[in-house]
Amino acid sequence: MKQISLGRALHPKDLNSIVTDERKGHLPEKIIQFGEGNFLRGFIDWMVHEMNKQGVFNGKVVAIQPTPHGKVVPKLNAQDGLYTLTLRGVVNGEKVDKHEIISSISRGINPYSDWQKVLKVAESKEIEFVFSNTTEAGLTYLEESYDGETSPLSFPGKLAAFLKHRYEVMGEVEGSGLTIIPCELVESNGDVLKSLVLRYAAEWGFSKKCVEWIEGQNRFCNTLVDRIVTGYPRDNADEFREKLGYEDVLMTVGEPYHLFAIEAGENIAARLPFTQAGLNVKWGDVTPHRNMKVRLLNGPHTMMFAVCYLAGTDTVLEAMTDTDLREFVEKGLYQEILPFVQMEEGEKREFADSVVERFLNPFTKHYLHDIGMNAVYKFKSRLIPSLLDFVKDRNELPAAITYSLAALIFYYKPFRVEGDFLIGKRGETEYVIRDNQAVLSLFKTKWDQLLEEEVELKEFISSILKNSNLWGMDLRKLPRLEDEVSFHLGQMLTVGMKQSNKQLLQKIKK
Repeated sequence: MKQISLGRALHPKDLNSIVTDERKGHLPEKIIQFGEGNFLRGFIDWMVHEMNKQGVFNGKVVAIQPTPHGKVVPKLNAQDGLYTLTLRGVVNGEKVDKHEIISSISRGINPYSDWQKVLKVAESKEIEFVFSNTTEAGLTYLEESYDGETSPLSFPGKLAAFLKHRYEVMGEVEGSGLTIIPCELVESNGDVLKSLVLRYAAEWGFSKKCVEWIEGQNRFCNTLVDRIVTGYPRDNADEFREKLGYEDVLMTVGEPYHLFAIEAGENIAARLPFTQAGLNVKWGDVTPHRNMKVRLLNGPHTMMFAVCYLAGTDTVLEAMTDTDLREFVEKGLYQEILPFVQMEEGEKREFADSVVERFLNPFTKHYLHDIGMNAVYKFKSRLIPSLLDFVKDRNELPAAITYSLAALIFYYKPFRVEGDFLIGKRGETEYVIRDNQAVLSLFKTKWDQLLEEEVELKEFISSILKNSNLWGMDLRKLPRLEDEVSFHLGQMLTVGMKQSNKQLLQKIKK
């Protein structure tokens, strides 16, 4: 098969029939985007591409390199802003494996070598929106100065300087303000970004009128994003190259499912017609969607990781193809978590069903060990609210969530210490227990006391459950939780995880 590069040399006639090529030339640049990584290209830029295909937006994206050592912009420009997005997964029980060339990016800019080009974008009357994804670390304060000639290092600093230049050139004319939509996974991300921009504006001595313009004429939106984008398929790049018939160094792979919640009104929704293009975008209060995602997606992830990993599976997919483990996961999801999510019944049920399909995605390797990083905090934020709601409503303990708490404690059982980490052991396989030092130190001390028979099992469990620094409360206050967790952990230590799982499922079915 002829190997060609994606870019100027690529024409539709060269494409394999499984790839669609929807280029829209000569569209104005309406969006400046801070970040050019896999997630934005597989999420926001794909959405813009979908709107352009249907003729409801008709605008392009200028992608700004977020860090000094980025390598995407030169590749992006070499390919005329084009790249292949592959969406692979299961939708309504049907396997999806779709490839498409995305044409929504007009160009990339390296601000560290071409800051004046970025400022030139700020002068454009066509620019209406700012999107970003600079990771959670990007929405933090970095003490730095600004001279007007070179790019600030931080993303909020860049945005502050960008807005200052726009104000100085355009003033307060109608349309000078921008709609700013961050996609970083930080709660109240729009509010956080706004506070950081205003902090830089104050420290860098922006005029009072400029600050008032930033606050009054620019809209910072809180958001929630949800799509797994795994990026360039390094493990099977040759397979994709053969399948597509061309080389694309910026190809990125993601799942079909997507959810984008934006805290904004109808006026912005009309200018960004995502829903008109058939995309799963929710406008309005983000909080219900955030709570639904945390409880119905992140909650089951945390609930299953230790149970399924210690039972011998390594990925979410492996766990879901095991009959007993899948029954455990679905019991917790549908019977213990779903009923207490504050969302319209049909919408939350549809989301829960989509979670199961995502867990069954045959193309995604989501390692349980990775989900187990900082698992104590994740249990506190993702599962304890469901645990408390269940107890309050039913006056009994949720079996799967309670069992998962015992499994988490078992997962934190140290086999040995290596540097700053604890090393656990599953059969003959060792694994790294990753958490902050305070949590690791506490679990090591408590497990040492139990293994050296300084305390009984129930006393060991009591000392862990009472620690409000771990769980945000004294969990012993929940009736019978101490007894149930002690019983489950005793079974795990005595008969092993697989047999303990079977006993739990037999109990649940009675």
